[in-house]
Amino acid sequence: MPGTLRFAISIPQFVADGAFDPGGLRTYLARATALGFDSAWTLEQVLGKTPVLGPIETMTYAAACSEDLRLGCAVFVTPLYSPVHLAKSLSTLDQLSRGRVEVGVATGGRARPFAAFAVDPASLVSRFTEGLGLMKALWTEPEVNFQGRFWQLEGAAMTPRPFQKPHPPIWFGANHPAALARAVVHGDGFFGAGSTATDQFAQQVPIVREELSSSGRDSADFGFAKRVYIGVDDDADRARRRIAGALIDLYGDFGRHLEPAAVAGDVAGCIEGVQRVADAGAELILFTPLFDEPEQMERLAAEVMPNISRSG
Repeated sequence: MPGTLRFAISIPQFVADGAFDPGGLRTYLARATALGFDSAWTLEQVLGKTPVLGPIETMTYAAACSEDLRLGCAVFVTPLYSPVHLAKSLSTLDQLSRGRVEVGVATGGRARPFAAFAVDPASLVSRFTEGLGLMKALWTEPEVNFQGRFWQLEGAAMTPRPFQKPHPPIWFGANHPAALARAVVHGDGFFGAGSTATDQFAQQVPIVREELSSSGRDSADFGFAKRVYIGVDDDADRARRRIAGALIDLYGDFGRHLEPAAVAGDVAGCIEGVQRVADAGAELILFTPLFDEPEQMERLAAEVMPNISRSG
C-alpha cells in the first residue's frame, strides 16, 4: 500500500429506484482505468433517505466490469455484521476479483441505530475487535477454534480463503487516539474520513506514526489514505453550493457542518485543497464527487491530479 502518491475514485452508488445504468457503470470503470486511477471505492450506508447501493454488491458488479482496478469499501461498520458472513463475502469477492479487494473497517461511533442490528452499543469496541480477530482467523487458519465473548467456533474452516495472502489489506477508519492506536495493532493502514477536515487529518497522521514507532512496526508496511469529497467547477461558488447541498442529502443535519471538510471550487482552489491533503500525509487520495461523477472524474484526472505532488 505505501509508496508513491496514488489516486482513487469513488464508484457511483447514489442511484434512485430503477435508475441504475449497467452500461454507464462499465464505461465509468473503464475510463477510471484509462485515466490512471489506482482503485475504485464504495461507501456504506445501510439506512437513510438518500438512495445508496450496497457496497459488497456494487464492488462485485464492478469486479466483473474491470480487470485491473483494485476495489474497496471505506468503511464497513463491522460491529453491525456477523463476522463469519462478512468474512465469507469478502473472501469470495477477493477470489472472484483475483485479489483486488481492499477492506475498510470502523466501529462507526455510538450514533448508529444499533437496535436495528441487535447490537448493544455498550459493547461496541470489544465486539469490533473480536469480530475482526475472528475474520482474520477464518481467512488464515485451516481450522478455527475460537472462544470469544460474542462468537465461538470449534473445528471450523472457511474455504476458499482470500486470494490475497494472508488476507486483503485492512484499512482502519478512526478518529479517537485509542482508535488510531488500534489501527496500528490490527490494521494495514489508516483511512481518514471524508467528513474529517484536512487539518484534523494532519493532526491524526503524526499520532499514528508515533504509534508505529512505539510498537516497533515498520512504517513502510502501513498506509495512509484520505477520502475527499470534491467538486470542481469554473464557478467556484456554484461548486461550494452544490457540495453543501449534497452533504446535507447524504448526512442529514450533520452534513450542514461538513462543508469545510470538502474540497470545492475552481481548478486552482481544488488543486490547493488536494495538495493540502497530500502534504498532511496521505499516500492514497480517494476522490468522491457528489455530483456529475463521470464529468468530475475527467476533470480531476486532467486538471487536478497532474498538479499534485507527494509530500516529502
